[in-house]
Amino acid sequence: MSGRVGDLSPRQAEALAQFRENLKDVLPSLPSQDDYFLLKWLRARCFDLPKSEAMLRKHVEVRKRMDADNIVAWEAPEVIRKYMSGGMCGYDREGSPIWYEIIGPLDAKGLLFSASKQDLLKNKFRDCELLQHECEKQSQKLGKKIEMVLMVYDCEGLGLKHLWKPAVEAYGELLSMFEENYPESLKRLFIVKAPKIFPVAYNLVKHFLSEDTRKKVVVLGSDWKEVLQKYIDPAEIPVEYGGTLTDPDGDPKCPSKINYGGDVPPRYYVRDQLTQPYEHTVVVNRGSSHQVEYEILVPGCVLRWQFKSEGADVGFGVYLKTKVGERQRAGDMAEVFPTQRYNAHMVPEDGSLTCSTPGIYVLRFDNTYSYIHAKRVSYTVEVLLPDAASAQQIQQLGGEKPAPGPLDPSP
Repeated sequence: MSGRVGDLSPRQAEALAQFRENLKDVLPSLPSQDDYFLLKWLRARCFDLPKSEAMLRKHVEVRKRMDADNIVAWEAPEVIRKYMSGGMCGYDREGSPIWYEIIGPLDAKGLLFSASKQDLLKNKFRDCELLQHECEKQSQKLGKKIEMVLMVYDCEGLGLKHLWKPAVEAYGELLSMFEENYPESLKRLFIVKAPKIFPVAYNLVKHFLSEDTRKKVVVLGSDWKEVLQKYIDPAEIPVEYGGTLTDPDGDPKCPSKINYGGDVPPRYYVRDQLTQPYEHTVVVNRGSSHQVEYEILVPGCVLRWQFKSEGADVGFGVYLKTKVGERQRAGDMAEVFPTQRYNAHMVPEDGSLTCSTPGIYVLRFDNTYSYIHAKRVSYTVEVLLPDAASAQQIQQLGGEKPAPGPLDPSP
């Protein structure tokens, strides 16, 4: 049995009755008390009563903290309203609301420099509440229960800048918040215009998603407009995404409903860095350098780094070894990320590099130009692996824009 209203086994029906009894002290504080709502939490925990109850009671606490009953009227800070991309636009053929996420123009670093993480979480919680309210309106309008949302993720422009570690961690918190507080609310999640770096990005965040949610993620190929129209009437799809819907002024992107983000102007910044822990600290002596080696076995991996120096600047570059098994001088290796001097003593540096060629990559901290001062450098380096399943899917779809060069550093 599916565990939905009208399709319950005797055991599931008994669990629902007991669940309602166990929660009678918090039922009045819930946004809904009907069987549809309670069954969401039971299905999310496979009808395990203690786990379902713990999950819902935690949600009650989150609602109190977020002031959920009044959150729709809450106004986010201006920088979030202007530059947090995404929006609700249209309904699918069954009447479910559609939410668009616009990844490429999203300036994650600018937002994290300009807004508190709590405000970013609260803004996403507000979006989720708006979608739930829209589902209720649709249920009343159509005379049938609408309780799930269809999502479209536009990944055009997804790049190395989006793999910045604090941004990935913040996005992971947003996904966890959605999973923990809005179970069984996602109908499908369509990925459109996915670039070749998508498997790496997906691999970083997929562990925040439940197995059930992962099964609903569908990467579409070059025929994505036709596929969307199977599920959504063209009149409900913006012209930008292959439909006929426009704003009242004729704008094909429907920006009155979908925010397309953009670079956050520095005038909004309230900080110029985020405190990050570092895994290693070395002293690079005057007139010398320090090399760190990483073996890349699988094409498409991404090297991601962050570092800071103390007292003065330090040089940094990335090389590919031409001989394995011995230390090589910089001049004898292939330079793949040009060496330059960074004021990492003033603002920590971070960056990344897509490695489409397997081999030994050398990250080199350069102090050969200093005849007086040694440099203390703290750094963290990670190798980000692509998600094998989505990488294979994208390769099979073949609906990819021209691939970046063999070594594509972030800007």
